[in-house]
Amino acid sequence: MYGDDLAGYKIADVPSVEIDANLQQMLRENSADDEQISLMSEAVIVVDENDQQIGHASKVSAHYQAGMLHRAFSVLLFDKNRKLLLQKRASDKVTFPGVWANSCCSHPLHSDEESDLDNAIGVKRAAIRKLHQELGINPNELDVKDFHFVTKMMYSARMDEDWIEREIDHILVIQADVNVSINTNEVSEIMWVSQEELDSILIGEKDVGGEIAPWFRCIASRVMTDEWWDSVGDEDKLLKLRDGVIHDMGDVSHMLTYAKGAGLSTSIGEVKSLVEQRISDSLCASKHSRLSNAMMHLIEGGGKRLRATLPWLVGKAVGNSHSGLLDVGSAIEIVHNFTLVHDDIMDDDDTRRGLNAVHIEYGLPTAINAGDAMLAIAFERLVGAKGLEHKDVGPMVNRLAWMVRRVSEGQQLDIEFEDRIAVSEDDYFEMIEGKTAVMFLTCAEVGARMSGADDETIQCMADWGLAVGLCFQLMDDLIDVLSDSNTLGKPAGSDLAQGKRTLMVIHALSQPKSPALDDLKAVLGKGESATQSEIDLGLAALKNIGSVDYARKKAEMYHKKAHACLDRLPDSPALLALRELTDYQLNRIS
Repeated sequence: MYGDDLAGYKIADVPSVEIDANLQQMLRENSADDEQISLMSEAVIVVDENDQQIGHASKVSAHYQAGMLHRAFSVLLFDKNRKLLLQKRASDKVTFPGVWANSCCSHPLHSDEESDLDNAIGVKRAAIRKLHQELGINPNELDVKDFHFVTKMMYSARMDEDWIEREIDHILVIQADVNVSINTNEVSEIMWVSQEELDSILIGEKDVGGEIAPWFRCIASRVMTDEWWDSVGDEDKLLKLRDGVIHDMGDVSHMLTYAKGAGLSTSIGEVKSLVEQRISDSLCASKHSRLSNAMMHLIEGGGKRLRATLPWLVGKAVGNSHSGLLDVGSAIEIVHNFTLVHDDIMDDDDTRRGLNAVHIEYGLPTAINAGDAMLAIAFERLVGAKGLEHKDVGPMVNRLAWMVRRVSEGQQLDIEFEDRIAVSEDDYFEMIEGKTAVMFLTCAEVGARMSGADDETIQCMADWGLAVGLCFQLMDDLIDVLSDSNTLGKPAGSDLAQGKRTLMVIHALSQPKSPALDDLKAVLGKGESATQSEIDLGLAALKNIGSVDYARKKAEMYHKKAHACLDRLPDSPALLALRELTDYQLNRIS
């Protein structure tokens, strides 16, 4: 594989994936030249969080929009004086142009030679290939035995809405005297620095005419210790540094001052598969396949995973994100789906997300049992969350238990309202705070707390989550009135026929007598005996009486409160997704 042709780095010599015409056009619009476009077709190794290979993808697919977690390497090349080689990425690079990084950073490719993890031989081979391609270092000057694998780190770093790094990075150390001749399409400048000089660059005392790449800042500031510098050139000392750990850096986009955040859909997409894998692992652990299938039924039916990803989205906006936030989000998502299973039973709804409800698909006893098991499993996932210190387990369990209790209280109020003639607005807001908003509040509060935010910020995010949750439920009620059955995934107006006391209904019932009010009362709580024409008249009555506009204004008030909370936070690339989430429901019927 490493013959003369590959030493010249012709793209035909390396594993690649054909890039479709749209992505090629997008790359050209981003000023990529033909060489960079060819490089973006390289087949990189897609991995899970344990660095186990799960597939492969083109380099462009692994870095575009939500990206994919993939294997990478970072070489720290030292000379005989223990000076470290840094490179400034060329302005023609598609991702992170013009930033200063470590000696060489790239990806092993999807091949037998570079996939081999035995003594990190695959990444070492890839390092030799890229040191030649980027820095012109003759492969004959290097030997895989000269490279010392020390550790791994997992991180995400977003440049803008289109481009992201999501890598498990294998860090290699080598000391060698080499001849460097840079490839200007890849590298614009190099410098050799001592430990003191690097420290001066990192803290901004020395201007190098460009920013430090987020991944290299993580290596230099969080992983690379004085002991690393002392061990350069000493094989025994370097061997002792090897720790067998994947250091979890979380999202470090904020380390790049010009980084731009991605929108809600892309931001959720970054971690959606990770939380879904956690959920699946938890719910499928049972040896009883029918029980597991029942628990997975709604999960497999899809879902936005707003609650599951919210602790992560909040954590990276206000503090230090890490994979434990995904564990907690998964636990809360399991609780959410447990409530949906039981809600459908209590509401006698036959469908959910376009599928049969669990009690329809698996029978009532199994559905109840599945919901009960999901609640227990959620707490199992919670207490096993990474990054959750032993002293914090009790308070976290207590907080999640409080959330479940509040959700149950909200649901009980919702049930009782169907048989109560007089339900006030205060009653309604108490109900939706428990049934819906408290889950958003908990996700936001826990995300802020687990990311290390201060008490003021934690409270700010809790207030934001509460306002978003109240707006979310108000808008959900409105959507039930203003959308069709296909959009809803359940019969339009079903809440009205079931007699649910939404804010619109409460407002309408408080208005003077009118033909429209008679139409509403005629269908309210009629259940399955209500005809579609009666439901349509009832829905029209809510609009004619002004109740739809009244509820919308209340939703807009909470929407404004939520944005006011975000306005109090320091600017961060991650805020864009939180603002889009704040707007999410409002935009569905705008």
